[in-house]
Amino acid sequence: MIVRRLGWTVVALSLLAAAPASAQQRPLVTEDPEVVGAGLILIEGGFDYGRDIFFPASGLKGNELRLPLVGVSIGLSSIAELQIDGGPYDRLSVTGRQPAPLASMMNFTGNSTHDVEDIVVATKIRVLAETPGRPAVGIRFATRLPNAGNESGLGLDTTDFHVQALLGKTVRSVRVVGNVGLGILGDPTRGDNQNDVLDYGVSVARAVREGLEVVGELNGRAATRSGTAPVGTESRAMMRLGGRLTRGTVRLDAGLLFGMTSRDPGVGITAGATWVFKAFTVK
Repeated sequence: MIVRRLGWTVVALSLLAAAPASAQQRPLVTEDPEVVGAGLILIEGGFDYGRDIFFPASGLKGNELRLPLVGVSIGLSSIAELQIDGGPYDRLSVTGRQPAPLASMMNFTGNSTHDVEDIVVATKIRVLAETPGRPAVGIRFATRLPNAGNESGLGLDTTDFHVQALLGKTVRSVRVVGNVGLGILGDPTRGDNQNDVLDYGVSVARAVREGLEVVGELNGRAATRSGTAPVGTESRAMMRLGGRLTRGTVRLDAGLLFGMTSRDPGVGITAGATWVFKAFTVK
């Protein structure tokens, strides 16, 4: 736990050295193939609150607050960026418990538990720029690190890898983005087992006036293994509906969350802010 918190302390200090915070396309999570831009840094921060979320590995059910969710995207070139996303505080108000494979490993008492968020480190590359007759095309490689522990009931202590193809096209005032790819998820009950899932996402953003957009998406994963998926790697999906307000280099956002499976929050809210600034010159 000390190592996990130290790792998050280092990340938090590096973000604060750059400025205030956020994630690439808040409140959406479907990745746009366009990158932040050479020498630019995008910082975002916000929170998610979801009711009636279920953690199959630990058997916990409750209401979850994740605050702050922090992300930084660094423009390495005109076609590539480095992303770091996560959060230092994840709290679950426990409303129920069920028998589960990792329930015996939990070491907290009372009706609440907390931990850090898993950190996700990713690289995104725009392969083709958008043209009038073709969408922008990109690819993203991401690794989720096991910062959250199973002692809290919120983590799995597994490392996951994802690779996704990204598409994006703007038609008049509407931006449509799609993601599809492969996720390789570790089995938290067996070190020699994994589950391959289909990652997917589609989002729509429509400009209703200058600086104001309404946005929505469906994003999730589908287990591809026949039979029962390893615990913690099951299919999941979330619908997000919200809006974004941009003023100069700052963007504010808010949205509603709707879980599509019994493991996702039944309903939730999210809000945050994003800031982009010029940090260095790429030669």
